[in-house]
Amino acid sequence: MMDLEERYRRLAEEVARCCQTSGRNPDEVRIVAVSKTVGIDAVGHAVAAGVHDFGENRPEGLLEKCQAFPAETWHFIGNIQSRRIPDIVAHAALVHSLCQPHHVDHIERAAAALGKVQDVLLEVNVSGEASKEGLAPQEVAAMLECCGGKPHIRVRGLMTMAPQGDLAEARHCFEGLAQLADRMRQDFAGTPVGEGLHDLSMGMSEDWREAVAAGATIIRLGRIIFDEGYRTPW
Repeated sequence: MMDLEERYRRLAEEVARCCQTSGRNPDEVRIVAVSKTVGIDAVGHAVAAGVHDFGENRPEGLLEKCQAFPAETWHFIGNIQSRRIPDIVAHAALVHSLCQPHHVDHIERAAAALGKVQDVLLEVNVSGEASKEGLAPQEVAAMLECCGGKPHIRVRGLMTMAPQGDLAEARHCFEGLAQLADRMRQDFAGTPVGEGLHDLSMGMSEDWREAVAAGATIIRLGRIIFDEGYRTPW
């Protein structure tokens, strides 16, 4: 089996090839290694292999690993709980999962207390699945307006998760998020909110190619990086 360094090297090469096939610059796509199921040692191996962006879905994991590797960039990708927002804001460079209006004021207060502008993505439930968190597409504009009035929150883009098991449906979901982002940029043109909507966080180990083809700027990959037994096409 390939070690982590070799898997990550080949993954980065495959991402670059996919970008080129889609007519995109590979530098436009950031790989976030989802480290939620691995320990400190595995994160250390990943750092040595050249990984510098990591994603955690629980505040306790975020705190532990960020404190162990403070020079790396940490992303919070899980459901937000109001009581844990101060911990999340203190350690996350980017929060991928803002979708509840009542969390906006909590994040604003926590970021203001730290003298920080918190970068966030709005989570959108493009597929409409009842099991998924996220704003409905028609709710995004109002959420952008809400965030736009907060000096310590900066919306950097949108995030979604696609239905599993159907790559065509995943591609449709990702294209829907990209189209929504384009509409929001037009609707908020000339405002700081509109000018800040650069990122699309979408695509995981099974469907990242579809996400890159649809315009993803961030792909969230866990098993394909950390799982030695994960079946890859290379």
